[in-house]
Amino acid sequence: MTSPGRLYIARHGETVFNAAGRLQGDHLHTPLSRAGFAQAEAMGEVLAGQLGQRPEIALWASETGRALQTLAVIAEHLGLDWHAARRDPRLSEIGMGSWGGRYYSDVAEEVGSIVDMETRLLKPAPDGEDYAAIADRVTGWWDEHGDTPGDKLVIMHGISSRVLRGVLLGLDPLPGYGAPVAPGLPQGSVAMIEDRCEQILFTGAGGERA
Repeated sequence: MTSPGRLYIARHGETVFNAAGRLQGDHLHTPLSRAGFAQAEAMGEVLAGQLGQRPEIALWASETGRALQTLAVIAEHLGLDWHAARRDPRLSEIGMGSWGGRYYSDVAEEVGSIVDMETRLLKPAPDGEDYAAIADRVTGWWDEHGDTPGDKLVIMHGISSRVLRGVLLGLDPLPGYGAPVAPGLPQGSVAMIEDRCEQILFTGAGGERA
């Protein structure tokens, strides 16, 4: 999969759910913490240094409040109009089903560890979304919009961004997950992909929980 421009993928800043140790998954409204806003500021500074003011770049985000808040800060650094950003539910985080909103520790007491310590991936909930489904939806978004000329900036989430990066880098499906998954990056990180080559522009100060 090639693109006529560069794709910048940013992971949103820390949220109040992250700080409290809650599973947020595809919850729509989990606002950024103060640390999350600081991470968004840092991403905005890095991207402004890379792209300059008022760059010709298409803004994208998932429909979640945390992604849109992160984008608002970054857009201000770039001198761009937040209202011009496009939203797409296919960019959302993994759906956690009945585990969503609960404390990691409470779910782990019931079912055992829900974080694969080797891959740093969440185990899918019995009534949640699996990784193949994430790959299908992020691939669908890229197939629809990837050929649009010009650079793109998308604000996403920990797991869904790892799957999108894996798809665009042409990685093999990760054993046991049924989808290509790139290495994890902390909250507040920015990667840039062009013609199946990735450059990590900024490693954020946040955690790895989704």
